[in-house]
Amino acid sequence: MKSTFFVGLDVHLRHTNVCILDQRGNRVKQATVRGPWSEIVTLLQGLTGEIQVCFEASCGYGHLFDQLSRVASRVKVAHPGQLRLIFRSKRKNDRVDAEKLAKLLYLDEVPAVYVPSDQVRAWRQLIEYRSRVVAKRTRAKNSLRALLRSLGIASPRGPSLWTRKGITWLRELKLELMYALRRDLRLDEMELLDQQIARCETQLKRFADTHPAVGLLQTIPGVGPRTAEAVVAYIDDPRRFSRSKQVGCYFGLAPSQDQSGPANRLGHITREGPATVRRLLIEAAWQGIRRSPTIRGFYERIQEEKSDRRKLALVATAHYLARVMHAMLKNGELWHESLAA
Repeated sequence: MKSTFFVGLDVHLRHTNVCILDQRGNRVKQATVRGPWSEIVTLLQGLTGEIQVCFEASCGYGHLFDQLSRVASRVKVAHPGQLRLIFRSKRKNDRVDAEKLAKLLYLDEVPAVYVPSDQVRAWRQLIEYRSRVVAKRTRAKNSLRALLRSLGIASPRGPSLWTRKGITWLRELKLELMYALRRDLRLDEMELLDQQIARCETQLKRFADTHPAVGLLQTIPGVGPRTAEAVVAYIDDPRRFSRSKQVGCYFGLAPSQDQSGPANRLGHITREGPATVRRLLIEAAWQGIRRSPTIRGFYERIQEEKSDRRKLALVATAHYLARVMHAMLKNGELWHESLAA
């Protein structure tokens, strides 16, 4: 009879604690592997039998998943947020964590995360990188506006300050030496960031052109290429969600819930999942409310003509868009207006 080994890994960059259980749940080996992650693969290759592995998701988990999948019949990546609830203990160290992961794997109770392909992981990382560069550019713009305001200089309103004409006006503005240096450094920073954003968007467009699903989602009024590509990249395989409502939970747009007996309290949204996609969905909801009778009808029905429900209605609309996008990706259908939203 072929042996089965259940391996729990507490992974760090320079060392990894390993706990191996046999098919009866008995511990057969516990060790610390020092060196690169390839050393873990070498250790597992010495086991004669079927190998199942579990480790906690962290930076670089996708690369480690790919390496372990070459020697293990099953690799489970555990959700760190849910593990905190399971591992709440006064005795916690790397050896104990590795053993707990092995036991959860043995019991088939690992709260697993979805691991996309290497190509999709690179796509997601570029989307996140562009988002951070855009945030840097926004901070640079805010810094320039603050500089002008501190000097009592009225700048053009809206985005006109960031047009070619507005940038020329900024550069030609007569300021004292130190203020002028701050302005020039910020403008140089913005120019560099604009170039980086352009390079990111060129590559993102090239990659999105190979994914028809990105164009499909752009048929929704208010949904641009950045929102569409982010949703497609993070959903990846729409079949992994059995219901469209689960997509809203995945993006952290569902309200938190505290239910006990007849009392059922709904709080703020959970904010779990990728914050970049959540922000883009909120922006898309604003645009959709302006451009689509269907989306606007949904928003107004939630708002109930009450000013204090605007934010709630906006988040609910973003949640609605996430569900619609999942349904479109699953069925391959284009957006169509319907007042029965």
